[in-house]
Amino acid sequence: MSNPRPSTAPDFLLSRTHGSVRTQGSIRTFTDPWDAVAALKNGEAEMVVGALPFLRGAPAALTVPEKIVREDGPLEPHSYYRIGPGSELTAAITGFDPDPAEHEERVAAAVATLKNTALEKVVLARAVDISFTTPVDPRLVAARLIDNSHNFDGFIADLGPVGRGFLVGSSPEVLIKLQGSTVTAYPLAGSAPRSADPVADHVAGADLQASTKDLAEHRFVVEHLLRLLEPVCSSLSAPTVPELTKTDEMWHLATPIVGTLAREMTALELALLVHPTPAICGTPVDAAEALIESVETPRGFYAGAVGWCDASGDGEYMVAIRCAEVEPDGLTARAWAGGGIVASSSPSAELAETDAKLRTILRALGL
Repeated sequence: MSNPRPSTAPDFLLSRTHGSVRTQGSIRTFTDPWDAVAALKNGEAEMVVGALPFLRGAPAALTVPEKIVREDGPLEPHSYYRIGPGSELTAAITGFDPDPAEHEERVAAAVATLKNTALEKVVLARAVDISFTTPVDPRLVAARLIDNSHNFDGFIADLGPVGRGFLVGSSPEVLIKLQGSTVTAYPLAGSAPRSADPVADHVAGADLQASTKDLAEHRFVVEHLLRLLEPVCSSLSAPTVPELTKTDEMWHLATPIVGTLAREMTALELALLVHPTPAICGTPVDAAEALIESVETPRGFYAGAVGWCDASGDGEYMVAIRCAEVEPDGLTARAWAGGGIVASSSPSAELAETDAKLRTILRALGL
């Protein structure tokens, strides 16, 4: 039987309100991102797309695509995935890593560590395992995520260069964007679940904006980005007070950071410079990374970055959150959510936060 999937179905896509990129095919792949940087700078690649892993130094999944389509607005999912034969999927949750009670125990242990060491923040994540009755097309999951997203955010990255399946998600967090000499970042840290009741929802947002704990957590991320970007920028600015932003499931504290690049660098180099931020790792970064490695199952590409960079250096990288990794056979997937833990964190509140964040991907899977 021939595959009825549309011929335009991408291997990589990044959909954003202001523009989208989708690509097909592979001319060349890289697992070392610095080899990809060299190929872009030497004129050997028109564009590099793909994913960076959470752990620095772990293999990346980067591709020089054969076909590139760039559009000014967000991606419009194909009708095949909305009402056509590719619009159906049946999923079930098969397990948790760790289970909810153990996640609360890990948070409590992390709080004790934070009170007794130089560690100021650590992000702990939990995963949900999902199975499908028939192989799922990750493009269908992306189409649903884009349709469900307030800002039409969605991404797919082919992890084939490292022998894995696809990473698919809907991230609201810009790790780094470079357009000409203008560098922007939009870090999120400090979150609260939304409520279906408008009054309660408004209160949740207002409480988040006034939360000493969340403001401190957010400040770590902004300071990290400013410290690393300042040496490579001729000007750099960020408001002193974060703004409130929202997805369908969450309120977030966010800070728009804008700078002018002082030297020739690519978006991919900038992503490698600032990743991982305290938003998905912690602070100090090395200590937080070590704690995460000691207690969590390897994250792989969750909390890494997904994006593109072209030969001019322009590009955009989103933090790989609100996502799932679909196995190559399409029969299973793993979704993650994490939360920033500081000394004043509550284990039950942190568990509720991960539940709320998981709703983005689970809703797209009909769960």
